[in-house]
Amino acid sequence: MSENDRDAAFMSAALALGRRNLGRAAPNPAVGALVVQGGVIVGRGFTAVGGRPHAETLALSSAAAAARGATLYVTLEPCSHHGETPPCVDAIIAAGVARVVTAMDDPDPRVAGRGHAFLRAAGVEVTTHVLEREARRDHLGHLLRVTQGRPMVTLKLARTPDGYAAGAVHDQRLNVTGPLADAYTHMQRALHDAVMVGAGTAREDDPLLTVRLPGMEEEKRLRVVLDTRLALSPRSRFGATARATPTLLIVGADVTDAAIKGFVAATGAEVARVQTDLLGRVALPAALGELARRGATRVFCEGGPRLAESLITGGFADEVILHTGAQPFGGAGRLALRPAAQAVLEDPHFYRLAESARLGPDEMTRRERIA
Repeated sequence: MSENDRDAAFMSAALALGRRNLGRAAPNPAVGALVVQGGVIVGRGFTAVGGRPHAETLALSSAAAAARGATLYVTLEPCSHHGETPPCVDAIIAAGVARVVTAMDDPDPRVAGRGHAFLRAAGVEVTTHVLEREARRDHLGHLLRVTQGRPMVTLKLARTPDGYAAGAVHDQRLNVTGPLADAYTHMQRALHDAVMVGAGTAREDDPLLTVRLPGMEEEKRLRVVLDTRLALSPRSRFGATARATPTLLIVGADVTDAAIKGFVAATGAEVARVQTDLLGRVALPAALGELARRGATRVFCEGGPRLAESLITGGFADEVILHTGAQPFGGAGRLALRPAAQAVLEDPHFYRLAESARLGPDEMTRRERIA
């Protein structure tokens, strides 16, 4: 096996390791690190819950003395600044690591090439950009938070074969997908820092938006409702469970202090005011900026259709997961996507098809936005 092939194989393993804490490492990226000595993994680590400790320090601690003269594979450039903990580059140099292989540079201005430069200055051999495309996908939330001031957004939509997400007003709620697709959705919730819906979905579907898979009952994700007028009832399931599950309502700037105070007192939820757009709705850049400010790097949005359309046409839906059920609606209802948004999603200049699969009777496709 060539050195390039060996580096790619170990970096692939480091990426898989880092993914273990997707949805739990915010506000930091979910990094994976491996210490390899003589072709054998002697230490491993991934960013801990809450972002500390970092993957590199955990991997070096795991390797102990075996780190001297070894190769460290890490999915993001090691940090070089003093934050809540000392720089990872100091720990790498002190451990006597001979070579560091990274997947990508960190655009954080506190790092941005300085980590690699410090290592080289200390005599450590550095190889960069190994499996960079895969790493950029895993760390997209961190990249966007640093460079654009927003988290990455994964949009999930479910539709019938004839294109509907819901029936007409006052129709019974549609059950579009089966248990496998529903379990997939719960897993996606767990892989993100926050789960978001619009006010219409919150009001009409009254969802819980929690992770309900066996063994994951304690996984709490921030639930977010974009509710311009603060119209959500405190007696909704969001309101009734907000003291047990973190809940944030992002409302328009015109909502009064008294209304916010009353809702918070009744539910225990948090409420944040942001600017509105020209249509009088919560402005998506402002809402996503608020979530980034709170440390979120990955947001899973479950609609509804109008919010989904705004995310797609506005360039904010970085991944789009579309579930198509097996049973046509056969009536007049609400489309999952109107033609304009559907056209953007299917345009190869804007989105690439990254994955397709069958989940029981349902079809799943996942598209990635082209930067």
